[in-house]
Amino acid sequence: MKKIIYYLFLVLLISSCKQSSGPWIDLIDGQNLENWKMIRQSDQFKIENGTLVCSGNSGFMLSEKAGKVKNFELTAEVQTSPGSFAALVFHTTENHLNDTPEGYQVIISNSPGNMNAKETAVKSGSLLGIRHNYFTVANDGEWFTLSVKLIENHVETSINGVKVMEYTQPRNPWRNTAFSKRIFSEGYFGLETMAGETRFKSFRYMTLPDEEYVNPPVDQEWDTRVTKLAEQNFPLIDFHVHLKGGLTIEQAIENAQKLGINYGIAPNCGLKFPVTDDASLSVYMDTVRGKPIFRGMQAEGREWITLFSPEAVAKFDYVFTDALTFTDYKGRRSRMWIPEEVWVDDKQQFMDQLVGKIEAIMSQEPVNIYVNPTLLPAALMPEYDQLWTPDRVARVVKVLKDNNITLEINARYKVPHPQIIKEAKKAGLKFSFGTNNSAADLGQLEYCLQMIQECQLLPEDMFLPPLHQEKPVLVKGLPEKITG
Repeated sequence: MKKIIYYLFLVLLISSCKQSSGPWIDLIDGQNLENWKMIRQSDQFKIENGTLVCSGNSGFMLSEKAGKVKNFELTAEVQTSPGSFAALVFHTTENHLNDTPEGYQVIISNSPGNMNAKETAVKSGSLLGIRHNYFTVANDGEWFTLSVKLIENHVETSINGVKVMEYTQPRNPWRNTAFSKRIFSEGYFGLETMAGETRFKSFRYMTLPDEEYVNPPVDQEWDTRVTKLAEQNFPLIDFHVHLKGGLTIEQAIENAQKLGINYGIAPNCGLKFPVTDDASLSVYMDTVRGKPIFRGMQAEGREWITLFSPEAVAKFDYVFTDALTFTDYKGRRSRMWIPEEVWVDDKQQFMDQLVGKIEAIMSQEPVNIYVNPTLLPAALMPEYDQLWTPDRVARVVKVLKDNNITLEINARYKVPHPQIIKEAKKAGLKFSFGTNNSAADLGQLEYCLQMIQECQLLPEDMFLPPLHQEKPVLVKGLPEKITG
């Protein structure tokens, strides 16, 4: 009996040792880079006042001290500078910079970007070419903690303890030829500098034990679709999400990371809505501070411009509005999504009135995005293509172009129709995707993805929030009233 007990104890001990994690190992000692192998542009890496400084472009070095690692947890204390762009590389080899790179790159970049420079628009915590974040959680000039944890086929990245990206690799993931070796296996850690200056004052890791294969949380078809968009640097962002139907911000973030979609969450701001003044706006902003999302504002009705200060509005990453609420030519307040509050005395007259309202709103209100665009009352939607004549479409496109306003492609209402999107693209408008959910289910932007193909949209056609000083409310201010 004693032998059996001893044998069981020995098995448990061996099993415990096999499953234990390794100790934390520092890869930067603040003195020299003797444990790093310089692969390219060694002069772009140096120790300065105890910190590792990476600067310039095309610089790359490997950690020889760590050797080849499979499962691991890694943390680094990092500081970015305006315009800097770097990457923490894992599962790589000396051939990382070849035409067929090996390993994965976790991006380190916090400066605002736009899709005209799509290669550097992705932000810290992104898995380059696989899953992209376009929001920022950390700021340039501030030290932040970047963490990466990989077990078998599942990786997560966090910034200051907040998870910003997760990815579960299927058994047979789609990869194009250039990324064919971007597969979880084992390999070296590396640091790559591509622009500006990035500083590290610590960089440490520990090995983790092998575990069972993680079943992907999404299907193979969806994984392929999202990965193809990331490989093209096409931003998959839903800027029009509401916390409605029981949806919490935690659930939205979990869904975003599972699907690989960035979300912009927006409260309804206006008369008789949840956010009605600067004070309630400030309370709302406290609830979303530090969250891995974009912070949007839905400007409701035409009275919103009288309820908020420019400084309060400028706290949001972007502002959007629609033309569904207006006072008609008989002085009646019309809300087009409510059949009882829509009066169509004459179809053509109604359309001319609507286009005039769109022109007045978009030329005078300081917004970034026109949402629920071209939506008509339910009774008129069957005649959408006939009522939206070329002349009316041209007028709407012109006012958006003249005022640098983005046109939303709305997944819920499936508007605008393709011919309008094509005319807007021809005019050089930017586009955004939006759900405008009324329930907790956000879907998968099906209509928007369809329009990418049908209208041949490119990454550079897509909207990203502007720099703070370029926000419309700071440039144009708030008008005293809306005319027209």
